[in-house]
Amino acid sequence: MIKLHDKLFAPYLSEIQILDAVKKMADAIAKDYKDEVPIFVGVLNGSFMFVSDFLKAYQHPCEVSFVKLSSYQGLTSTGIVETLLDVSEDIEGRSVIILEDIIDTGRTLQQLVHLFSDSNVKEFKIASLFYKSEIYNGEYAIDYVGMDIPNKFIVGYGLDYNELGRNLREVYQLNQMDMINLVLFGKPGAGKGTQAGFLKEKYNLKHISTGDVFRFNMKNNTELGQLAKSFIDKGDLVPDEVTINMLKAEVEKNPDAAGFIFDGFPRTATQAEALDNFLESKGMQVNATIALEADDDVLVARLLERGKESGRSDDQDESKIRNRFDEYNQKTAPLKEFYSAQEKFYSVNGIGEISEITARLSEVINGL
Repeated sequence: MIKLHDKLFAPYLSEIQILDAVKKMADAIAKDYKDEVPIFVGVLNGSFMFVSDFLKAYQHPCEVSFVKLSSYQGLTSTGIVETLLDVSEDIEGRSVIILEDIIDTGRTLQQLVHLFSDSNVKEFKIASLFYKSEIYNGEYAIDYVGMDIPNKFIVGYGLDYNELGRNLREVYQLNQMDMINLVLFGKPGAGKGTQAGFLKEKYNLKHISTGDVFRFNMKNNTELGQLAKSFIDKGDLVPDEVTINMLKAEVEKNPDAAGFIFDGFPRTATQAEALDNFLESKGMQVNATIALEADDDVLVARLLERGKESGRSDDQDESKIRNRFDEYNQKTAPLKEFYSAQEKFYSVNGIGEISEITARLSEVINGL
């Protein structure tokens, strides 16, 4: 295990595995180009180690040049690709082979293809040592691949996390086992939203409120939002699969989070199982389910007081408030049983000063 900045990374690929993949690529390209002199174009900064080892393995005449593009900050792609260093050689009529260290979303690849679109090269091919096929959404074929790898953040062998780790001879992946993923429960008025706000700041967690996610997708008319609306408009319940796909999109948008707080999902044991399956597919898990417990009479008084300020009709009628409590109890009971069976259910006293409740929650999280 190594630590770069604030993140821990676990061993993933050995130097031997990497060099075997590099040689496999060099042999495949040599088979196609040994009778001419291709131009290899390395993409800086990440490809410098790969290009060096590739050229040692490529035992035929060739030329090499470099371009420099940038779209990453930290663990995430900014989506804005800058060309920092261009190819200056006369490449007209020549075979050009791009040597990329890693291809994931395909954003930098689009810019690369654009660079060479008006150059009248004889042939243009793309080679990538690492390839995240499950998230690649580009329109261009990847002609030579060293390794198809899952969508995990990796460092080493030229790849960096905020410029650290490029000099490592092996490849490491972000240690997901250090992530803290919480499911937060609480009756209306228990202060769940307030506490989620404190916890996400304290532990660098991403708060995913199912209600907010639904509203965002429907407001922005996303494909998932349209699908959800089609069920809602018919008076039907939105299928769990649609909700899970929305949560999946939120998780994948935040690879730099130290974990997630799931709020409003799951609501049934079936949904809890679906969440477990999704997180397992990402090498993650729910670490704890925390219920903020409070006496009903205290919460009723709290909500009635809140209703005076908010104007919310459902916070101004005691019978409606108690009906919401009954509904919460009915839904939470099977979830409590589900997570208790996994020894992941924690009950925390939700009465007291906000700072006191935060301290109780922190004690649970710190002990995970």
